[in-house]
Amino acid sequence: MRTLRPTDLARAHGISTQAVRNYERSGFLPPAERTPAGYRVYTEAHAAALDAYLALVPAYGYPAAGRIMTAVNGDEVEEALGVIDRGHARLLRDRETLDAVREAVDHLTAHAAPEPSADTRTIGELARGLDVTPATLRNWEEAGIVVPARDPATGYRVYRPSDVRDAEVAHLLRRGRYPLDLISTVVHQIRTAGGTEALATALADWRRKLTAQGRATLTAATRLGAYLDLLGR
Repeated sequence: MRTLRPTDLARAHGISTQAVRNYERSGFLPPAERTPAGYRVYTEAHAAALDAYLALVPAYGYPAAGRIMTAVNGDEVEEALGVIDRGHARLLRDRETLDAVREAVDHLTAHAAPEPSADTRTIGELARGLDVTPATLRNWEEAGIVVPARDPATGYRVYRPSDVRDAEVAHLLRRGRYPLDLISTVVHQIRTAGGTEALATALADWRRKLTAQGRATLTAATRLGAYLDLLGR
């Protein structure tokens, strides 16, 4: 194979020679041969490994990319493929969560109605309004989906307008058979975004990021496949 210097690899990939050495030390590149004088000698295999690693990072993140490359370089291809499979599963879950959030936001936007800031409901009133049981609302509370305040005098639950909104989201998504842990994530996104209008903007950005990550997995598959072919694995 054609030999390369550390500066050749660094320049071709837009990184520093120190980064190349660090990647080798971490096991992301196979060990380099040394000249009698102790200088590293890289080959096309190292260039292909670096191509693969740098493509894996935007697809799966730095930790996963590192695990994939160290597994491949350790001749543990099945382990590397397992890391990739888990990354795809996480990306799918993120897409499902995004779809659930979008559905909830669209529903709330279509059915939005002004609510007096002082309007509160008891657990019985909210349960009747949603046609669920009080036990269901308590289950949602245990899951962190709806977190009502307590009346300081009686200790009874008090559902504020924001709690009613969260309960409506939960009710909608439960009808769609979404699990409670995903619903909790959706409600948290709505809370932290500051309401449905701010969340709509965040959703568009989230969608772009997931699309970019999905495309990155295609590039990463091509680069990693080329490196595996070069290794004969």
